[in-house]
Amino acid sequence: MEKKECVEKCPYVKKCGACHIGEKSYADELAEKKKWVVENIGKYCDRVNQVAGMYYPYHYRNKVHAVFGKRREEVIAGTYAKGTHNIIPVNDCLIEDTQASAIIQTVTELIKAFRLWIYNEDTGRGLMRHILVRKGASTKQIMVVLVTAQPEFPHKNQFVEKLKAHHPEITTIVQNINGKQTTMVLGDRNKTLYGPGYIEDVLLGLRFRISPGSFYQVNSEQTQVLYKKVVQAAGLTGTETVIDTYCGIGTIGMCMHAKAGRVIGIELNEQAVKDARANARRNNLDHICFIAADATEYMTRMSQNGGHADVIVMDPPRSGSTELFVKAAASLRPRSVIYVSCNPETLGRDLGWFAKEGYIACEAWPIDMFSFTEHIETCVLLSRQK
Repeated sequence: MEKKECVEKCPYVKKCGACHIGEKSYADELAEKKKWVVENIGKYCDRVNQVAGMYYPYHYRNKVHAVFGKRREEVIAGTYAKGTHNIIPVNDCLIEDTQASAIIQTVTELIKAFRLWIYNEDTGRGLMRHILVRKGASTKQIMVVLVTAQPEFPHKNQFVEKLKAHHPEITTIVQNINGKQTTMVLGDRNKTLYGPGYIEDVLLGLRFRISPGSFYQVNSEQTQVLYKKVVQAAGLTGTETVIDTYCGIGTIGMCMHAKAGRVIGIELNEQAVKDARANARRNNLDHICFIAADATEYMTRMSQNGGHADVIVMDPPRSGSTELFVKAAASLRPRSVIYVSCNPETLGRDLGWFAKEGYIACEAWPIDMFSFTEHIETCVLLSRQK
């Protein structure tokens, strides 16, 4: 299907730095992203496919965050200008979900109406810090997370009722408490103010539970493209043992379950593991288990005890993996490693470590998960040299 060219322009592009809508055509952007991937991994992989782009590359973000602040006496919500803590008020961002943007504007107005204090980073005083809106693309369920600096939330019942009246599409509202002077958006405590405290979404026919802090890809449409490619690259026959590392809420491992013998998901975040186990039960998956552990330590112990894996899937954070992780993965002698990366630079470094352990990158598939931003997702198939 022919992709639409860039015709819309963002009024904030010069200020917030989050995207570059209007500065180049989408076709040019995809070509540049392909070049960026080749420059970083071409040394280790000579088969890099064309970037899989979006037909309509706007309003794709299913997770939208805004920080609250004050400009003179006016309450504002938006994003930090690139490299600063100066807040740029944003209304109807062209890469964010439109319903989420509208909800953020309503909450900003309600904060004014209820005269709630805005948190001040310099003094550490105030109440309202951030808002996070998450949406299930398939289910249309919407979660609103209100991040406060303290547990006490004046007029919270009336606040919630007003918000629901304005936006009946909201299915759950959560208060997250973050009293630390930190750059992290979410704290450790959640209080459900309305609904179940989570939302669900459907990927490749499987239903997933998403909590406020759970990792879930921000572009649902392209996530399905990515996961289909992961399953295809693995070449499963129904007998293999698959280890899904950095597994989050279990999305990739569960999508591979139908074609594998058994799947082991490993994730350090205990809340994500709790969601993953609930997701497996929700989808009646029997041959999959989730372990709350450090993946490097777990695979090392598994190898020392004579364990083996046929396929290892890894989807690390932007900083990439570690040389110790690569050694631990190689010690299980999988026939294939499927590496999903959101950073070509750290991906290239890690492919070098894998090459030292005897694993060669056979083919790479770049997928544009983050249109009009400086990010690109890449799926790489590595095979053990015989």
